[in-house]
Amino acid sequence: MSESLFIAGILAVVGGFLDAYSYLLRGEVFANAQTGNIVLLGIFLQKKDFAAAAYYLVPIGAFAAGVILVELIKKKFKHQKGIHWRQRIVFLEVILLGIVGLIPIGDWNVIANVMISFVCAIQVETFRKVHGNAFASTMCTGNLRSGTESFFHYWKTKDRSYLEKALKYYGIIVLFILGAVIGGFLSGRAGGSSIFLCCLLLIIAGILMRQEFRN
Repeated sequence: MSESLFIAGILAVVGGFLDAYSYLLRGEVFANAQTGNIVLLGIFLQKKDFAAAAYYLVPIGAFAAGVILVELIKKKFKHQKGIHWRQRIVFLEVILLGIVGLIPIGDWNVIANVMISFVCAIQVETFRKVHGNAFASTMCTGNLRSGTESFFHYWKTKDRSYLEKALKYYGIIVLFILGAVIGGFLSGRAGGSSIFLCCLLLIIAGILMRQEFRN
């Protein structure tokens, strides 16, 4: 279940939502993939605007810290019975995003962005495969590359397994876009508390994984 297309779809919706949320409500920061923030960091360094550069350095550092935390949790809990380490990560995401929803929009955006970037890092590091194929739930570049590559192989060989693989990747991208649409819609209406929808989706994902890890 943890590598199922259904769980990947839920995570992709959450990923798209968080990118729209952080950009629209939390100071035009991309919380998921850090490429945009790294580019903006370089631009402001070139302008010698070090305060603005530091603003974008914070989520980059938070993302790196999230990756390290996942590796530490996996090392400590991977072979323990009871709650699976991936479930621990999901419920940690729920807690952190719940806190973000309580942070006022404005002067506290930096803290919110740190937490969102941290959540995105632990999610993308924890859930890395769909049916054995590498994927990302918080960014689309790799999925687009893999999906298009698979579609090309299908076009050349007519092997339907390549087509199925391509459609899975494109489906994840569509769900990511859907998450961004929902994030944009709810952010304009519910404000900072709209992120609680992500908490609900992650709780559902954690419950669905429970049966697998009990077996």
